[in-house]
Amino acid sequence: MASQLEQARAAAGSSPQQAAELYNAVLFADSASDVSVADREVALLSLAALFERLQDAASLTRLINGSQHYLVTVSKAKASKLIRQLVDRFDGIQGALQAQISTCKGMLEWARGENREYLRQSLETRLVALYLNSRMYTEALGLIAQLLSELKKLDDKMQLVEVHLLESRAYLALKNLPRSRAALTSARTAANSIYTPPPLQAQLDLQSGTLHAEEGDFKTAFSYFFETMEGLNVYANSRAASEGAHAASSAAAAPEAAAAPNYEQQQAQAFAYMVLCKIMMQQPDEITPMFATGKTAAKFREHRAIVALQAVAKAQKQRSLADFEKALSEYRSELQTDELIRCHLTALYDTLLEQNLVRLIEPYSQVEITHIAKLIGLPIGVVENKLSQMILDKVFLGILDQGNGCLVIFPESKQDSTYDTTLETIKSLSNVVESLYAKAATL
Repeated sequence: MASQLEQARAAAGSSPQQAAELYNAVLFADSASDVSVADREVALLSLAALFERLQDAASLTRLINGSQHYLVTVSKAKASKLIRQLVDRFDGIQGALQAQISTCKGMLEWARGENREYLRQSLETRLVALYLNSRMYTEALGLIAQLLSELKKLDDKMQLVEVHLLESRAYLALKNLPRSRAALTSARTAANSIYTPPPLQAQLDLQSGTLHAEEGDFKTAFSYFFETMEGLNVYANSRAASEGAHAASSAAAAPEAAAAPNYEQQQAQAFAYMVLCKIMMQQPDEITPMFATGKTAAKFREHRAIVALQAVAKAQKQRSLADFEKALSEYRSELQTDELIRCHLTALYDTLLEQNLVRLIEPYSQVEITHIAKLIGLPIGVVENKLSQMILDKVFLGILDQGNGCLVIFPESKQDSTYDTTLETIKSLSNVVESLYAKAATL
C-alpha cells in the first residue's frame, strides 16, 4: 500500500482524478486487506488536501461523511483531531462557508450518536466561529450560552477561553462594547490559570486591541496589535523549524503541514491594524519607520492592505480629500472588507471632510456650492449632502438655497450672560440668608 500512496502523490499534480481514485482505494479498502490504520489516515488527509486544492467543497463533504466508518476504528482523541483537520480544510475553499456549516452539523449529530462529548463540544465551538463568519449572531449566542454552561461544570479552561473569546467577538459585531469587554475579561481570567498556546494568546491580544480601537484608545490598541504580530512571528518560526526537522521522517507530515493555519496572514492583519492606529492618531509620518523595526514588519511592505493604508496615510498627510477618495476607490476591496478598517476610515473621512468644509466656508456669509466643490475637489452632490448634514448637526448655522445654488451662513448668536450671572447671584444670596437663619436659630 505504500507504493500505492506514492503513486497517488506522484499523480496528484498531473492527474488529480487518478490520485483521488488511488487514495480512495487505500482509505476504503476492506478489512481483510493489509492496509494499516496509518496508511488510511494518510490517504484521508491527502484526499482532503487534494479536494481543497481543487476547490471541490462537494467532494470534501462526501469524504467527511463517508469517513465515519474509519473514524470509529481509531481512538477518540485521534478521531477528534482528524475531524477538526478535515473540517478546517473548507477554509481554503472559496464560497464554502455554508457547506462547512452543514458538514459541521452533520458531524455533530454523529458525535452525539457515538456519545463523544469532547468531540461534540469541540465541533460546537467551531460551529460558533462559522456562525460569526456568516453573521448568524443569534444562533451563535444561543450556542455560546449552552457551551459556557457545560464547560463551567467541567472546568475545561482551555475551551472556556476559546468560547469566551468567541462571545466577545459576537458582542463586538453587535456593537455591544460593555458585554464584549466583560466576555474578554472572562477569557483572560480563565487563561491566567492555564498555559495558553501562543496562537490563542495572539487572538486575545488582537481582540483587546480591537476593543481599545473601538473605544478610541489607539495608543493602547497599537501595543496590543504589536504583541499579536511579534507573538505569532516567534511561534510560526519555531513551528516551521520543528516541522522541517520531522517532515522527512513522517509520512503524514505533508498533509498535516498543509492544514496548518496561515500565521503570516494573521500577522499581516495585526500589522495593518498598527498602521491604522497611526493614521487615527494623526501620525502618518511614523508609518514608514515602522518597516525598519525588523524583518517581521519589512516583509509586509508589499502586502495589498498595507499599501492601501499607506495611500490613505499619504492623503491624510497632504490633507487632500481627493486623494483620500481616490485611495478608498482604488483599494475598495482591501479597505472595505475588514470591519475595523472600514468603520474607522469612514469616520476619519467624515471628520476630514467636515473640517475642510468648515475651513472653506468660514470667510463667507454666502457662497456658491459649486465654488466650494471646486475648492475641495469633490462632486457637488457629495458636498451638498455633507453641508446639509452639518447644518442638521448644528456644526454651523445656515441654510441651503437650492434655487440659487448657494449656501447662506448665519452669524452665530451671542448669548447674553446677564441672565446666568443674575441666577448665580441670587443663588449665592440665598445661601447667605440660609446660613444667617441657621446661626440665628442657635442663639
